[in-house]
Amino acid sequence: MKSRLFWQGVCWIPLLFLLLQIASYGQAASERNSEITSALRSGEFDKALGLLQPAIRQSPNNPRLWMFQGLAFSGKQDSRSALESYRHALKVSPDYLPALEGAAQIEYAAGSADAIPLLEHVLKIRPDDATTHAMLAVLSERKGDCANAAIHFSRAESALESNPEALQGYGFCLMKLKQTDGAIKVFQQLLSLRPEDARCRRALAAAQLSGDKTQEALTTVQPLLNVDAEADTMRLAAAIYEANKDTPNAVKVLREAIVKEPSQTALYVDFAQLAMDHQSFQAGVEMVNAGLKLQPDAAQLYMARGVLYVQLADYERAESDFEKAEKLDPALGMSAAAQGMLANEQNQNDPAQALAAVRAKLAKKPNDAFLLYLQGAILSKLGAEPASPEFKQGLASAQRAVKLQPSLTAAHNLLAKFFLDAGDNARAAAECRMVLQQSPSDQSALYHLVIALRKSGNQTEIPDLLKRLAKARQDATRQEGERNRYKLVVASEGESK
Repeated sequence: MKSRLFWQGVCWIPLLFLLLQIASYGQAASERNSEITSALRSGEFDKALGLLQPAIRQSPNNPRLWMFQGLAFSGKQDSRSALESYRHALKVSPDYLPALEGAAQIEYAAGSADAIPLLEHVLKIRPDDATTHAMLAVLSERKGDCANAAIHFSRAESALESNPEALQGYGFCLMKLKQTDGAIKVFQQLLSLRPEDARCRRALAAAQLSGDKTQEALTTVQPLLNVDAEADTMRLAAAIYEANKDTPNAVKVLREAIVKEPSQTALYVDFAQLAMDHQSFQAGVEMVNAGLKLQPDAAQLYMARGVLYVQLADYERAESDFEKAEKLDPALGMSAAAQGMLANEQNQNDPAQALAAVRAKLAKKPNDAFLLYLQGAILSKLGAEPASPEFKQGLASAQRAVKLQPSLTAAHNLLAKFFLDAGDNARAAAECRMVLQQSPSDQSALYHLVIALRKSGNQTEIPDLLKRLAKARQDATRQEGERNRYKLVVASEGESK
């Protein structure tokens, strides 16, 4: 996930923070401290540091002096020295709130996860502090922990009332957690702050659609259709019309979106899904054909057309399209979990570098099934030819992975692919059947089993398998449509930064 800072304003502005700290803690200071605070107030940071150095030598265990030094360095934009000073104050007095806040502010501004324990410490002392909860919410969301982020956002609501970026993050997390009623309320509040912002309106409509409030979603999105709407907005509107059983308008808006942005693959996939739902299979094929003329290497379009061909009982063309789709994008039929695992380790722009990184990890953990799977997957992606040393290593890695972890379906699928490439169709089919026992709708296993049976001359099961594959792909497309609603929210947030 890209790093997102939904609420720039939650990060204390250093000078404001400086003045607040001095106002709070300088009143009870000694005459010497008063001179230091006076220099800090007037922005004479070098003078303050000059006064602080002998004072700290005289009283090295005075946390207030270390905190003042941190403030002075912050004023000079020397965050590293400021953080060292705050950390020193905390060594002397671990619960010293001004130093905790100062250190947390610097770590938060830098986007560092080290801010989290500091902020949590602040909450132990001041459990109802809305700003601290908001900062923890942002950091939690940034690392993908929406469950924890939502808790902190809910406890920071008084600080969110007038901050659109914070509300955007809160709403996104609630959407991700499928708490659509809460998300709708947050996005309604967001829209009230930015009534003319199309992105906020689109986010609310997406949340209402996800929450099955389809008529409300239509009312929300309608003003955006009265102007020159973006293709993404039209795509959302088409989904809303269809949810309201207004298929003619859904088709109309989707066609207009395709005319507006004919290179956007997802629009053709949506149209194919509409055609499937209403048994207009040939119309869907014709629209996908138009998309393929512009994007002849779009794997998703071949997959969508293959699904339509299955409904037309044109199994030969369906199988040909599925084969083309896998060649263009081997990951298309993988489960989301398998794709995620692979993406976490594999640098898509430099698989050779990714392979070196995986091998370095395997040197330390030679019996790690997932690492062995990754090694085999990357070698397969690199196009290792049968009988080559790389192919043999990939095959051996996949075999060892499934032996170490029989439940790792991604490794079984990979092993089936190696067996197919080696011409061992019987063993490839066996691996596919093992996967389908665990996951009956696994697209990779269904497709590879079709290939293995076709090469073995066993045609009997193929039509049924292709129907299962088409159904699995339809389900995956619907799930992708739901994820796209989250993407609309994420895109809005990214544009608003």
